[in-house]
Amino acid sequence: MLAWNRARWAGAVCAALLAMTLAACQGSPDAGSGGPAPQAGRSPSGFGAVFLAVDECSSRGRATFTEVPCRSERAVARVTARYDGKVTDGPTCPSRTDFVLHISEGRPSLVGSDGTADGEIARGYACMRNLEPPHPGDPGGGGGPRTIVGDCVYAAGRGQVRETACDGSGKEKPRYRVAAAAVDRAKCPALTALYVTLGGSEPVGCAVRV
Repeated sequence: MLAWNRARWAGAVCAALLAMTLAACQGSPDAGSGGPAPQAGRSPSGFGAVFLAVDECSSRGRATFTEVPCRSERAVARVTARYDGKVTDGPTCPSRTDFVLHISEGRPSLVGSDGTADGEIARGYACMRNLEPPHPGDPGGGGGPRTIVGDCVYAAGRGQVRETACDGSGKEKPRYRVAAAAVDRAKCPALTALYVTLGGSEPVGCAVRV
């Protein structure tokens, strides 16, 4: 929390659930994955009119994400897209997003000498890309909030699949790889063994065995 003359900023940023939602074909594992992401607190720096706007950067602590200059040695990730509202209701983050930060509904503001607020942080979410590797959002990277062409998955029980690194470096070995995206299942290649929900204009992922 930073002191600003007569007032303080307050609020919290919550790290997004790093989740993939995968839908499988009948007779194959249904998809859906996700797990708890680290909690994140907000500590605005005042570097921009909007907290974590597009092209701004954040540091990362054990429990907090703080806006910092992108040239700072503390900067670890950059905002590639920023949207208002809930992530479930808003636009999808770019395909190679490494993680998503949820901006809380709290309305921290800088109070001026006249007692009015100079700004506030609206509820929303920021799509983040690490400044340096690893990039779990890359094809085959084994993570990120989205499943994209080139990603690999494995059966996780109860008709579910989860994403894992295609190079076998993850805890689970890859069993399927999303080889193509299509507008519907009929457009998938003949060797498709699993259909995975990707979202976007080509929402069906055509996965083959590996």
